[in-house]
Parts: sequence; C-alpha cells; structure tokens
Amino acid sequence: MAQEKSTQKAPRMGTETTLTQGTEGAGLTGSHFRFYKKHDILGHTRIRRYETKLGERLQIIDSSNLTNALKHATAPFVLLGIPEDIGVRANFGVGGADTSWLPFLKAFCNIQSTDLFSGEELIALGHFDFSDIKELIDSHARNNEEMIDACRHAVANVIDTEVEELIKIVTAAGKTPIVIGGGHNNSYPLIKGTAKGLQKAGMMNNSQINVINLDAHADYRIMEGRHSGNGFRYAREEGYLNKYAIIGLHENYNSQSMVDDLYSNINIQYFSYEDIFVRGILNFRQAIAQAVSFTEDSFVGVELDLDAVERVLSSAMTPSGISALAARQYLSFIAHDSQVVYLHICEGLSQSASGSFDPLTGKLISYLVSDFIKAHSN
Repeated sequence: MAQEKSTQKAPRMGTETTLTQGTEGAGLTGSHFRFYKKHDILGHTRIRRYETKLGERLQIIDSSNLTNALKHATAPFVLLGIPEDIGVRANFGVGGADTSWLPFLKAFCNIQSTDLFSGEELIALGHFDFSDIKELIDSHARNNEEMIDACRHAVANVIDTEVEELIKIVTAAGKTPIVIGGGHNNSYPLIKGTAKGLQKAGMMNNSQINVINLDAHADYRIMEGRHSGNGFRYAREEGYLNKYAIIGLHENYNSQSMVDDLYSNINIQYFSYEDIFVRGILNFRQAIAQAVSFTEDSFVGVELDLDAVERVLSSAMTPSGISALAARQYLSFIAHDSQVVYLHICEGLSQSASGSFDPLTGKLISYLVSDFIKAHSN
C-alpha cells in the first residue's frame, strides 16, 4: 500500500472571503476559508456523455450573503473540508492529515449521480486553508518544543475559532455539516459550533449535544493546550458535550488514567475493540445499537477517526482494526437511527510526513460520505 510520492498541499481553489460580524447575512470572520464556485467543482469532475456525475449536481451558493443563501438552499447537507495537520502535530503525531481533502473531493465528484444519491442533496461549500499558519510555525520554531507550543496556540486561537464560527452559521441555518479533516482536534469546535447553532435556531434550549465516536483512541487527554488528543475533554468540561459514546477503543493505546476518567463518568460509555472483536462480549452491531440508545435523548454528532480502520493510512495507522466495510456500516446504521446533526471524518492521510502514500484514502472517504447521506435520507 505504501509507496513514495511528492508531498501534496491543501488545494488553493475557490475564493477567499473575509466577512466581519454584522455583515448582512454573513457573520463570518477570519480569512482562511475558501468558498467554491461551480468551476472549482467541475474542474475535478470527469464528464462523460450519457452519464451524470455528482460534481455536475452539487449545489454552490453565494458566499457574499452566507446565512440567507444557506437558509434558502434546498440541500440539507453542507460539505466542507479542514485539511490541516497542525492539531495532530500539536499532539506529537505524524503529519499529513492535510493531504486527504483533495483526493476525497476528486473521488466524490466522480460518483455517479443516481436516484439513490443525485448530488443535489449537498452544498459544496469549500475548505479551510491554514497553510500560512503552518508555514509560519515551520519557519520560526527553533526546536520541537517551540513547534508543539506554537501548534497548540494556533489550534486554540485560530483554528478552533474559525471552525466554530462557520459551523454555527451552517447549523443555525438548519443544515447538517459533513466535515472532512484534518485532525481530530476539530471535534471540539464542531461540537461547540453545532450546539450553539442549534440553540440559536431554537431547536434546543441549551447549547449541548451528544456524540458517538468510532475511534481507536478516546481523545480525552488532559487539558494541556489544544491538540488532536483532547477535543472531547475540552467540549465536555466546557459543557457543550453531554453524552459521549465511543466504539472500538484499543486497550493498548489509551492510558489507565484516561480510561479511569471515562469509566467514572456516567455520561460516557465506551466499548473496546478487544471486547467486540477479540473476546466477543458483544458484536459490532450491538455496540452501535447501545451507543445509539445511550445518546438518543438529544441531537447527535457522529465522528469517525480513520485510525480505527485497519491499514488505512492515518496519523496512527493500525495493522489491527475494523474493516472498511464495518466503517461503512457504522455510518449507515447511525445515520438511519439517530438524530444526526453533523458528520466528521478525520485523521485520514493520502500522504504522510514520512513519505508513505495511499491513493485510496480519498476514495474510501467518498464511500463513507455517500453511505451516510443515503442512510440519512432514507
């Protein structure tokens, strides 16, 4: 699976839009989001006679009046990318989580448009481009300690803020974001932005949601500065995450202190990979059903960390994990049975910082997204 290939960077397509708070219909600050035009999507779509591809049907909206455009769009889903690996590097992880967005988008645009999934259900909004911050850190950090500190500062003060703000606008408009990462650090602004957006829309009385996460790691490390390993801890401690269900934890890679924290919290439920697939205490479908039942009292954010999937290139690639088929079933079952308010697929790499390359990561993510939308629509 691994071979050498030149490093990919986040795509520089779309338009950079800076909108200040109070601008009519917008409310989006910051300068790192690139909104897509139709030609951006068609540029990735291989058009053939007698066929219609998803890229030809995906909706594009006017970013100059974002809130109103979202509210009046007929598509219930909003697709956006966060191709960054700053949060992963802040957690001492392997870089490269910024390389899967473009391969995913190319694969996704070339899915056949059919009655099962036409593409009109989805707004292709755009992607964040934090490459300037990454370049600044790389050029100024004098050692690994400074690099870690700078990455954590960037996550907390730039990435979290901008992602939360955009997600709040999307969910307040009644849309369901489908977010492709990027590191798992983005779970925190996704939870926070979604909870605030739903409350603003009058869909709930308080800004708090539940989450189901298929992951080899709980990402519930201590609050030592923001990174990819503590997004759920921050969301929980700040009150935006109510119930948290985790499926597939690897017993070898979650510390005893963190497991103790999970076990002692009545609002957290977890099933290890070993309990499901090694010891057979329950099967995979039963674990999903229990997670759905545990979180069914409120809206649910759905997380899928690709380091849980066997031999998929990721920031923590595993030789022993769930199959790609099981990952697809996970999203299909939950989308059908839960009140899902966002989907987040993260930590996948098309190329790692060490040079390993997998051309199929993007295509796998495209399968996962299409499965989710088909199940949710039904």
